[in-house]
Amino acid sequence: METTRPLVPAPLARGGSGAVVAPHHLATTAGLAVLRAGGTAVDAAIATNAALAVVFGEACGLGGDAFWLAWDEATGRQVALNGSGRAPAAADAAALRAGGLASLPYRGPLTITVPGAVRSWGDAHARFGRLPWPDLLAPAIELAAAGFPADDTFVRSVEGSAAVFARELGAGARGFAATYRPHGRPWRAGERVRLPALAATLERLATAGPDDFYAGLLADRQVAGLAAAGSPIAAADLAGHASTWEEPLALDYRGATATSHPPNSSGIVALEVLNVLRALEPPSPDAFTPGAGGATAGADRRWVHLGIEATKRALADRDRHLSDPAFVDVPVARLLEAAYGEELARAIDPVRASAPPPSRAPIGGGTIWLGVVDGAGNAVSLVESNYAGFGSGVVDPATGIAYQNRGAYFSLDPDHPNVLAPGKRTLHTLLPGMLFRDGRPWVVHGSMGGDSQPAIFAQVVSAFVDGGVDPATAVAAPRWSPVPAAHFAPPDVVAAEPRFRAGLLDELAAMGHRIDVAAPFDGSLGHAHAIELVDGGPARGGTLAAATDPRSPGLPAAW
Repeated sequence: METTRPLVPAPLARGGSGAVVAPHHLATTAGLAVLRAGGTAVDAAIATNAALAVVFGEACGLGGDAFWLAWDEATGRQVALNGSGRAPAAADAAALRAGGLASLPYRGPLTITVPGAVRSWGDAHARFGRLPWPDLLAPAIELAAAGFPADDTFVRSVEGSAAVFARELGAGARGFAATYRPHGRPWRAGERVRLPALAATLERLATAGPDDFYAGLLADRQVAGLAAAGSPIAAADLAGHASTWEEPLALDYRGATATSHPPNSSGIVALEVLNVLRALEPPSPDAFTPGAGGATAGADRRWVHLGIEATKRALADRDRHLSDPAFVDVPVARLLEAAYGEELARAIDPVRASAPPPSRAPIGGGTIWLGVVDGAGNAVSLVESNYAGFGSGVVDPATGIAYQNRGAYFSLDPDHPNVLAPGKRTLHTLLPGMLFRDGRPWVVHGSMGGDSQPAIFAQVVSAFVDGGVDPATAVAAPRWSPVPAAHFAPPDVVAAEPRFRAGLLDELAAMGHRIDVAAPFDGSLGHAHAIELVDGGPARGGTLAAATDPRSPGLPAAW
């Protein structure tokens, strides 16, 4: 549990020419500077993500994966970009089983998949970017080279990860220690953190471009570092990796259109939750207003109960079906059919919690989400992650790259849809989001939070559509999420903040929900952020309203 955050309102930033939201204020500053210099939403998203890779490395980085939604105002079209990596060609589930493994480890070199984020930056920039790479990466380079102040979240994350990596990886954790704990002691709050190796890697990207990360000097350095760590990723795995452009998934939710990324993203899971909820009567808007507590007695309790039950059913479908659609048939159309949502809704007991079925999926991990809208009305919803905090624990001291552990999500069961295979993308918890009205962007939103992302997505969408609230109210509202109590456990515990009206959590417990009360504004319940395009946003003469989650060290930026 994180340190309790102050009970203060979430700030709402308004502007008419651009807005950026992210979980760290130094990253939003970087993105806003790129917008003011004439960059597009994609340019600013890359700059923001690169800055986060420096100052928020406990959740994302150059060794991670990304999923994008991008609205192109010129064509009036939204596209999805899959920037998730693939298992190496040498991946062999049968050999790992024969070697005595029943499942992949949670951390270590076997969990590293090809990092996809940097390739996605290059592909998004080639299609929608304007400014040159040195301009986009300059803020991140400055933060890495000159340093940034350690905040409480960073200090706790480094210390917690250092202890885990030392215990689980032994000598394999030396790269992490050398990079993120160079003094051999905890960072002091406010102390300047410098990451010189990461700064040099970013400088190389700025001059050589993102392709160098996959087939160039940076690729050569990575192959050497990964081999030394025991990873089977080879030069051909990096060189052969490609992002894919896809069509977003869309679902009508009471007249608004909610969109997310198709599989292997968990966007399908979030939309399935909404598919169930749209078959049910929502509470009055008063239930979404702070202090109102539900105009009708029990209305808020009913809606939270129904949301929990809908989420448990969607997560069960995720475990049954979700993986790389190039390898397995994911029944997307079926899961989003109105009739299926109605079927699941009818199965919910309105007064009693259900027991979720057993799960074969590992517990989710850390992530960042960022959003950008530029003055022309272009918009980006981008989620990027290392998975479990600093990821696999493998950090190459020569490049400063911390590698993700997304491969831990693969199964070794040959009958599991997400079984490990060469070149396969794993099931991802990541899911970006947008809301549309009348065919145009209304809200750019998303969150971090591992397995909680579908629940957070649904709560934010419901707050906007059912509650009619502003972005600050939507992202700061008291939050709940069904979560697993342990690795490979079903989501049979409900994490919830105590900021709901008095008695609500006790009422849920009386219905059979196992409640784990978190601290107010506990970051373990995710960081959600949002940008609302008011009156159509800048492209239609309107404005922007932006808010970041008070559970994060982020601040919105707008001008």
